[in-house]
Amino acid sequence: MKNIIQHINKAFDHRIRLGIMSILMVNESADFNTLKELLGVTDGNLASHAKALEAEEYIAIEKQFIGKKPNTSYKATKLGKKAFQEHIEALEKLIRKS
Repeated sequence: MKNIIQHINKAFDHRIRLGIMSILMVNESADFNTLKELLGVTDGNLASHAKALEAEEYIAIEKQFIGKKPNTSYKATKLGKKAFQEHIEALEKLIRKS
């Protein structure tokens, strides 16, 4: 049991971060407004949780302009995909053992 818990990643223990990663695992990328709408969060909440995932190098944030409008998009990194997959597998093992 202890070994399983070691693979549960604290970076994903908040529902917003879990949601961001879940969306990015099944989509090549997602922009700020899409994530905000899908997760039902405020601008500040999304930005702070995205920054936390970026600090862990689990997502890459790309800022650009489309016309004159700023556009921020997010992608899961290889490291982020691997860490998230391990996190989900650990949760599944924990549930099966219960």
